[in-house]
Amino acid sequence: MFISNSGDQKKEMLEALNCKNISDLINSAAPGLPPVKFNLPPAMTEVELFAHIKTLAAKNKKVLNFTGAGAYEHFIPAAVNALSSRGEFLTAYTPYQAEASQGTLQAIYEYQSCVCALFDMDISNASHYDGATALAEAVIAAVKIKNKNTVLIPAALHPHYKETLNTYYKYAGIKFEEISCASGGMDIADLKNKLKDGVAAVVLANPNFYGVIEDVDAISAAVKEAGALLIASVNPLSLGVLRTPGSYGADFAVGEGQPLGNALNFGGPELGIFTCKKEFVRSLPGRVVGIAKDKDGNRSFVLTLQAREQHIRRERSASNICSNEALCALNAAIYLTLLGPAGLEEVCAINLENANYLKEKISKLKNFRVKYDREFFNEFVIECPKPSAEIIKKLAAKNIAAGFDLGEHDLLVCATETKSKAEIDAFTAALGGI
Repeated sequence: MFISNSGDQKKEMLEALNCKNISDLINSAAPGLPPVKFNLPPAMTEVELFAHIKTLAAKNKKVLNFTGAGAYEHFIPAAVNALSSRGEFLTAYTPYQAEASQGTLQAIYEYQSCVCALFDMDISNASHYDGATALAEAVIAAVKIKNKNTVLIPAALHPHYKETLNTYYKYAGIKFEEISCASGGMDIADLKNKLKDGVAAVVLANPNFYGVIEDVDAISAAVKEAGALLIASVNPLSLGVLRTPGSYGADFAVGEGQPLGNALNFGGPELGIFTCKKEFVRSLPGRVVGIAKDKDGNRSFVLTLQAREQHIRRERSASNICSNEALCALNAAIYLTLLGPAGLEEVCAINLENANYLKEKISKLKNFRVKYDREFFNEFVIECPKPSAEIIKKLAAKNIAAGFDLGEHDLLVCATETKSKAEIDAFTAALGGI
């Protein structure tokens, strides 16, 4: 936060702290750090600053992007940002005072309604930071419900999600075991072998990090037979054509909402979607917006079921996350409303068509091979004749983002509805040139 203190005010505060300058203050808080040197340029007028920013912007390159891996380039209708940037909505925070914030609370309520319909689940919260934190919160909810400390995760779970789970629960006594995904998808035999008495939940990623569509019915049946809870982690956009988590009996269903009307924005902010069955509503973290009536009997929107450490005893709280991504959630609600079920299905169909066209073109390249013979959504893994890092570097010189480096010769590539056949041809020609 920037506070415009005057020079005299800063001097007075520094004297009260026995510091000569800001560097002394920083060094007193963190001794041993090298001296602070800001090296700020001279002040500019508004005209000079505008020209400077235009010069910086001119350095940006238009990149042909075939990278997915959890953050996807999708077309965003102009109406999404036009509506969400209106003054009535432009906040990233959930309001506390219901009497002064009915519009924002209603927008969040509509987001929750859209998500429940999309996921075919009973309850949605107001959102989380991102898909990884939403999954981590679902894991701790399942562990508390089952009073068991082992959770099974697929080897093909997003690596950032794995890191988040480890960060959350490294010292919490929760044990994570990986299910083999040697053939691209979850090995059902390995899953059944590891489903033992101490397992609280199984995480199902669909599509998984390799883009593979899992056998959701077989996985769900094995989990239910063992008495564990099923946590689905899904790409919400894919639900225009893929089975919903509710249809195969997921107890919790989470996802990353960035594909729903939210831009890439150099890595954020993102949107954590969190849903569950109604019997687990008391384990729901974060906030929920509900409908009530005021003293005159009029419909009103209120925050409810706030099992947060700010409101109840910390040891009884469902989560210590005390915020949500209201502006990103608004974008998602507007996007889903504009498209509707038919529009969402159409977008998914174009994703499938483009990704399969890309697969067909790459399959014809000498020394390139699609690694997994499995159904996929909009991304898949290819084996390359050279190290994937080298290919990424060579194509970057041609302003092409070639994909995500999986190590060795494996490259994860993606084609969404934003790619034309001509652009896919240009990408595959560049690969063939290597």
